[in-house]
Amino acid sequence: MSQAQPSTLSTLTKKQNAALRNLTIMGYLEGTSFLLLLGIAMPLKYMLGMPEAVSYVGPVHGVLFVAYIMVLIITAGRIKLPLWALPAGVLGSFLPFGPFVFDHLLKKRLVQ
Repeated sequence: MSQAQPSTLSTLTKKQNAALRNLTIMGYLEGTSFLLLLGIAMPLKYMLGMPEAVSYVGPVHGVLFVAYIMVLIITAGRIKLPLWALPAGVLGSFLPFGPFVFDHLLKKRLVQ
């Protein structure tokens, strides 16, 4: 019978947990803005000829994308994330649902 291993998440300091929480929040915001851009704003522009949605959602998504990458880099430094995490987080930000999948995989890996 194997003994339970202590969770890496429980051994993180308050500062590290805060950094991970900020990364999760930014990932969800960035991922949601990307889905809004792809799923609502772009179809409105190209199918219905209403470009206004893209002019609002596009810049918001751009700011959230840059903020997400910055928070990812800061978190990677504070938590000492695995080598795969930084490129995977950046790649995930270019894919629909990518930040959500990255967050799940990162937390799953950190618990092991």
